[in-house]
Amino acid sequence: MIHVTIPVRDQERTIGVLLWKIRKVIKDFGRDFRVLVYDDGSRDGTPEVLARYTPFLPMEVIRAEEPVGPGVALESLFERVVSETRYPKRDVVVTLQADLSDDPADIVDLVKAVEGGADIVVGRRVEREEDDTPFIARIGRRLVPLVLGPAYRKAPVSDPLAGFRAYRVVVLKKALRSGDPAPLATRRGPAGRVELLWALARHARRIEEVSVVPRPHLRLRTEPEPLWPILQDCFAVRRSLAWGAEEAS
Repeated sequence: MIHVTIPVRDQERTIGVLLWKIRKVIKDFGRDFRVLVYDDGSRDGTPEVLARYTPFLPMEVIRAEEPVGPGVALESLFERVVSETRYPKRDVVVTLQADLSDDPADIVDLVKAVEGGADIVVGRRVEREEDDTPFIARIGRRLVPLVLGPAYRKAPVSDPLAGFRAYRVVVLKKALRSGDPAPLATRRGPAGRVELLWALARHARRIEEVSVVPRPHLRLRTEPEPLWPILQDCFAVRRSLAWGAEEAS
């Protein structure tokens, strides 16, 4: 079973197209699947779009009235999968963004890597020849690794900022049942992705990467995410992970 998990907030213009593409890709792939969406306090028409697609997909929607952030949203979805799966060593969780910047067609390669023996698979972004990423995003892409510093360099993959990933469910189960009361990830955006990878990698025997082509040109956002809060989060993660490393030693 493939469990596709999607945190979404105010993506009424993209979530419907994304869900339909996921349905086509996985049906052609010939695997059983379900979609779990965490509606993180959307204030636009996202809930109505999700309601229209529910009859046509094996989909469950969790709704939060107030935003909790993608890290908390993903952890809630992971908890739901872990509590319901019958085959944690076989089942796969895929995480992707709701804004169409991740291509659902790449789900196949991520899942095949898990089926081939990997416990965590990360989509390594292959840059396009003509990069039409918005200017503020390009600046952020260069600054974030610098601010994260050792936290970025010590992550077990070449691109720990990538959020398009696949996990064997047993890895999530071990992390969530480890006895540590702290959330797997608390920060938003890139910083939260690094937190999540650090939290889960210790429970994985084999981690791989597959190449994916990002599609920032398809993003439909009303306004860009402010860069300064993202950098603040990254610096906080750098400090917390460095402190954790000192404690472990």
